[in-house]
Amino acid sequence: MSVKSKATTMSEWLDDLRTATAFLTRLPMPHPDAGRSDQFARSQRMFPLVGGLIGAAVGLVCLLLRVIGVPDLAAAALALGGAALLTGALHEDGLADVADGFGGGRDTAAKLEIMRDSRLGTYGALILLVSFATKLSALASIPDRFVVQSLIAAHALGRGVLPWMSISLPYARTDGLAANAGQPDGTIAAISAGIALAIALVALPFADALLAAIAAGASALAMALLAKRQIGGQTGDVLGGTEQVAETAILVLLAARLG
Repeated sequence: MSVKSKATTMSEWLDDLRTATAFLTRLPMPHPDAGRSDQFARSQRMFPLVGGLIGAAVGLVCLLLRVIGVPDLAAAALALGGAALLTGALHEDGLADVADGFGGGRDTAAKLEIMRDSRLGTYGALILLVSFATKLSALASIPDRFVVQSLIAAHALGRGVLPWMSISLPYARTDGLAANAGQPDGTIAAISAGIALAIALVALPFADALLAAIAAGASALAMALLAKRQIGGQTGDVLGGTEQVAETAILVLLAARLG
């Protein structure tokens, strides 16, 4: 590979990192060609890396609060609140919309219409409560020495499965966020999964990392089957909800094994 080709490849990876960061967080990150679906689709290979960085930030906040004497439950609640601020509650919003649509719609058209509605319904409020309480109790149960590592792995793996979800399901509608964002290819999905697994293996003991990866994959598969049955495919909300389900499942698993 020539020097010019290497520089171009490195530039593309950096562009993807900026694009993924701008999409997944509220950080004021300039990124090139944000409106190009092919460029955004390629940037999804960096989702797990950005997720790992989010997890590291959240974990350090949680650990710092514990060190200064904040009770574990309160520290976990404040850290999770900080994560929502950092990400703009992007995935939590998707989870709530999925719950409202799947729970309240009588047919596919009604479900999709409810999911598009920005108002929070009963099912959405309930699933957010259950999700937050579950993550809260799980995070509070994880010992100090594993808090940061567990959150890094959970956030990386939770986002690492999203490209696979995207290529595995048809679009439920042609004018939604998922359709407009563009679909990654198999190579991008494989790179994303590989980066996510590598991050988990570095952060956690080997067996725990593999089990966490399995939990993420199982969560994605379950959500894919549910979405296919309910609305015939994927939307941006389905992808966001999948991240939350996977993240929650991983934290519960790690709390049981490490707590």
